[in-house]
Amino acid sequence: MSGLVALYHPDGRPVEQPCLDKMTVALAHRGTDGSGLWRDGPVGLGHRMRWTTPESLHETLPLALPDKKLAITADARLDNRDELIAALDVADRAIPDSALILLAYDRWGEACPEKLLGDFAFVLWDGRRGAIFCARDHIGVKPFFYYHKTGRLFACASEIKALLCLPDIPQRLNEARVGECLGLLLDDKETTFYHEILRLPPGHRLTVDPKGARLDAYWALDPHRSLEGRSNDEYAQEFRWLFTEAVRARMRSAFPIGSMLSGGLDSSSVTCTARGIAAAQGKGPLHTFSLVFDDVPSCDERGYIQAVVEQSGLTPHFVRGDKVSPLSDFEQVLGYEDEPFLPPNLFLVRALYETASKNGVQVLLDGVDGDSTVFHGEGYLRELVRAGRILAVLRELRGIARHGRLPWRRACRVHVISPLIPDWLRRAYRSFPGRRPHETTETRMRSLICPDFAKRIHLIERVREDEARGRTRPRTVREAHWHRLNHGSTPFGLEVIDHAASRFGIESRHPFFDRRLLEFCLALPADQKMFEGWTRIVLRRAMEGILPEAIRWRPGKSNLSPNFAHSLIVRDRERLDKWIRAYAPVLEEYVDMRKLNKVYSQGVERPNMADAMTLWNAVTIGLWLSRKWPLRESLGSAVALR
Repeated sequence: MSGLVALYHPDGRPVEQPCLDKMTVALAHRGTDGSGLWRDGPVGLGHRMRWTTPESLHETLPLALPDKKLAITADARLDNRDELIAALDVADRAIPDSALILLAYDRWGEACPEKLLGDFAFVLWDGRRGAIFCARDHIGVKPFFYYHKTGRLFACASEIKALLCLPDIPQRLNEARVGECLGLLLDDKETTFYHEILRLPPGHRLTVDPKGARLDAYWALDPHRSLEGRSNDEYAQEFRWLFTEAVRARMRSAFPIGSMLSGGLDSSSVTCTARGIAAAQGKGPLHTFSLVFDDVPSCDERGYIQAVVEQSGLTPHFVRGDKVSPLSDFEQVLGYEDEPFLPPNLFLVRALYETASKNGVQVLLDGVDGDSTVFHGEGYLRELVRAGRILAVLRELRGIARHGRLPWRRACRVHVISPLIPDWLRRAYRSFPGRRPHETTETRMRSLICPDFAKRIHLIERVREDEARGRTRPRTVREAHWHRLNHGSTPFGLEVIDHAASRFGIESRHPFFDRRLLEFCLALPADQKMFEGWTRIVLRRAMEGILPEAIRWRPGKSNLSPNFAHSLIVRDRERLDKWIRAYAPVLEEYVDMRKLNKVYSQGVERPNMADAMTLWNAVTIGLWLSRKWPLRESLGSAVALR
């Protein structure tokens, strides 16, 4: 984990060092092991370094190759170093990852990101072409933001705050993004809350020269690739090998390693696999960091966590999640996150990062979003129904009922009868007079948005498009899986995690987002995602002998919603009440405050997650707007900062 910045003047104006200095200083928290600047006429690169891998120790960036007229700054960890070293005929096996990327570009040009495996964001200057070249990893683990004004300025950085240091970059609120987040429309992978500042989408590369910019994808998941004809054991063995390699690659560290451990299937698989690798390598114990909820037993996973930490080779650390407040240090949190839409349980993750930092851990493995990668595969029953495989359908229904996930009759209604209802009949039923529509978190949030604001940013059309997509159900498990993995909320969530971790000097690493593992899991047959009612069956089979059996065959996981709702609405009620009143003048342009206050009253009377999420979303956006734009002037789709 480190920080990169770059400036480029396509019109030939020289880059001034004070501008680069300001940008680099703004990212000081991302790297305390040194900083560096490189300038050559119209281009300048900057870097904040944090050493985490053995090869990065004492590395200084930016790196320049004057004879080749190339220079690079990068935030990168490559997982296929041996392959690249062999292909590029590099003698020094301790070569830093950034240098490998530069050599890869020298060999393969703009095709070089296709050759890289790992998590990376980089920007390099090619003096031979007079062009800037940038790329971001396949899923968006490493953040990358940029501003471009054709013929005048290109600037990029690991965080938006570095771009805001430049007087030439306008700070205008992107009201459309405010509406999207209020309406929980988070599929856009490019826009930010700042009108002219964009994010480089995952799996994309960007070239900028005096003629303009060219953006294109260098990688995408193939929804048509299929793995067929293997036995259950063969699928499980390949998954086990790929997953082990994904964890092993992310354990390359010059410092002690830790692992997030919730007691669920994902984090326990990462932790137990990493423990085995560390033991085989003769390394010290693996630190684990877990949340416990003594005062909210329904959220507590201590029994499952204990089943893991009883194994040798682990040093456990526990944090009382029921003693941490969602609104503690909240203004500081919004200051470093740059954008306001935050996951509700970020305050718990921050508490774990703080504990890890205090225990000298700089690299933290995280099982986040294993659900998306391995996938539950519940659409499998729809495929079986359409194929007329009645005995297989009955087998799955018995399994679902046996595991306690749904009663048999309800499982039949949800997974068998409902899929047979045509979409046109479903829509007609929902529109039947007197029929009360089913309320979701999305529909509730959208009902709070001011009609005039929604009309101004064309939000109604966006909502209709989103609802139309929701009514068109994927026909296959693989199609649903592909849509889940490609949703814009994934890179957005990873950016939030990255920003939070960097404040504590932590590099968060995510084995379930390994490119090889993603491609393999998407291509699996549906019966490797659900079998006899067990979801994510390929992971359960692969973890035999690695996971405690109580975790390997647990049907679900604890819901942290009760703790969040109680913490926000009950324990933090005084502060929440104060903030809702304080930010009403800011919010009322976007939110119907009468409806929001009604939600608040309902939540106080009976704390629940639906009301808590609604309040959380509105308060975070209101607080951020009041801090960033205390005085605003409406400009239609944007608001200018005075």
